[in-house]
Amino acid sequence: MTRLFCATGNAGKLREFRMAAGHAPVEIELLPNFRQIPPCVENGATFEENAILKARHYGPHASGLLFADDSGLEVDALGGAPGVYSARFSGPHATDEANNRLLLERLRGVKNRTARFVCAIALVEGTRVRGVYRGAVEGAILDEPRGGGGFGYDPLFYYRPFGCTFGEAADERKFSVSHRGQALLAMLGALGA
Repeated sequence: MTRLFCATGNAGKLREFRMAAGHAPVEIELLPNFRQIPPCVENGATFEENAILKARHYGPHASGLLFADDSGLEVDALGGAPGVYSARFSGPHATDEANNRLLLERLRGVKNRTARFVCAIALVEGTRVRGVYRGAVEGAILDEPRGGGGFGYDPLFYYRPFGCTFGEAADERKFSVSHRGQALLAMLGALGA
């Protein structure tokens, strides 16, 4: 059984990673004392750069392999925004509700609502990068939220093959196609897990 530490303060992400791993012979644990470690400055221009920054920042605190991700929403009509600023789109003390409200304001009257969720995962041993893995899922942004599941932009993200938003989809169904699931499975495949 491979043990992997995950550097995240987001309980929703940790749950998604564990579910996406399914029955793979891995154990995904939250990095011990994660909240006591000074936060990483995420000043990368891409999801990959931020994932590497975070993994290298937290890697020395792990007794083994550690991964960190950066993920978010890219909306074509907004030039790829909110992108790496997805979690703090509405400001430094952003909430999911405030971010969703701002996104809908920016898209008011816009016809092209194509978007994608993107996830980049960086895997490190200490500070040495072992690999970077990416996943993406295409969808569209609705005019109003639907569904109480998931977190973040899930209630606005319509996934055509399911005929519903990620906020309406059952967790297992969502994780079978999600950006985080794709990136995690790519990493596990590279590890032979």
